[in-house]
Amino acid sequence: MIGAICRDCGASQSGPRLQPDRCEVCASPRLLAHAELHDLAIAHIDCDAFYASVEKRERPELANKPVIVGGQKRGVVAACCYIARLKGVHSAMPMFQARKACPDAVVIPPDMELYRRVGGQIRELMLDVTPLVEPLSVDEAFLDLSGTERLHGGSPAQTLTRLITRIEDEIGVTASVGLSHNKFLAKLASDMDKPRGFQVIGRAETLALLAPMPVGAIWGVGKMLKAKLQRSGIKTIGQLAQIGEAELIKQYGVIGRRLAHLSKGLDTRAVNPHGNAKSVSAETTFSKNMKDAKALSSRLWPLCETVARRLKARDLAAKTVTLKLKTSGFQILTRSRSLAAPTQLAEVLFRQARQLLDKEADGRSFRLIGIGASGFAETESADMPDLLDRRVETYAKVENAMNAVREKFGAPAIKKGRSLL
Repeated sequence: MIGAICRDCGASQSGPRLQPDRCEVCASPRLLAHAELHDLAIAHIDCDAFYASVEKRERPELANKPVIVGGQKRGVVAACCYIARLKGVHSAMPMFQARKACPDAVVIPPDMELYRRVGGQIRELMLDVTPLVEPLSVDEAFLDLSGTERLHGGSPAQTLTRLITRIEDEIGVTASVGLSHNKFLAKLASDMDKPRGFQVIGRAETLALLAPMPVGAIWGVGKMLKAKLQRSGIKTIGQLAQIGEAELIKQYGVIGRRLAHLSKGLDTRAVNPHGNAKSVSAETTFSKNMKDAKALSSRLWPLCETVARRLKARDLAAKTVTLKLKTSGFQILTRSRSLAAPTQLAEVLFRQARQLLDKEADGRSFRLIGIGASGFAETESADMPDLLDRRVETYAKVENAMNAVREKFGAPAIKKGRSLL
């Protein structure tokens, strides 16, 4: 039996047909039908052309005009409405090119305070249906509606339909929904049907749906990794799924495991409403004050391993490394450095922190050392293969091997030499 929901009136119906033509209640053609419609609970909601939509809400006279949000002459496009997109305008395009592609566009400088305020209002509506809301940006979030059926008197799909209607009616912008059995697929689904879309990816169809998609459709596969995969003859997700996990890790390092799982539609990450934690850190206080740079470095390394382990356990990747030192006179020093790309690797954290330590280890005595990681990003973008710096892949392979030994024989089974100084 196929379940269906009317996107306009919210009426639920069922029947043997895969896709009913019109709603039995209001005759709307906007029907959502799927065999697993009422069995899925992980959603990704993404507002449609959010900045431009908010500007059109504020200025109704712009409703049917192409709108670009961004710098004036020498800036870039921050966002644009769908009318402008039809003319070839897209985000990050230089403004002079956007104006050339769409000369009749209305260009508006961004008002981030306004967008944050409206985004906050949308977030409150999301929290009305579930406390498990994980924001990704001001205008998109994951939601887990598991177990909310009795509370809202309907399946998660029905609740989401009502939520999107509230966002349109009360906030004045539209949004698209992806509904599936995990976060990766929910986000993929929300991008498949825009604007005002509602796409469902069920368990039974996952592999068949993913197979013909280009590898670039995998969350976190950027231009460089996509090119590297294609040079190896891997153009589709289906081709990727046929390669063993061990081989992918061997070829692509830490991201190989992620590729192996996502290519098969597997994603165990939970929707985390506390995903906005500011930092992950570890520190140690010495029994005797230390001043020797090598000795301090040897105490820093296990802290980096601890922070890396905690990042992986919480499915976080960091873009900022912070070194903490406390002098013998109890003065606290903190020094930070931004990374070129997010990381979960202890080796990357250590090498950055050691450079900060070398500048501070000038003969002073210290009683404490610590390492912190912050500026979190999605792990899909962490420790990507870099054609200009192959060391990241090497670090990842070494850490993966060490972790495998530790899982089998215990944490003390293997250590790096630097921790034995």
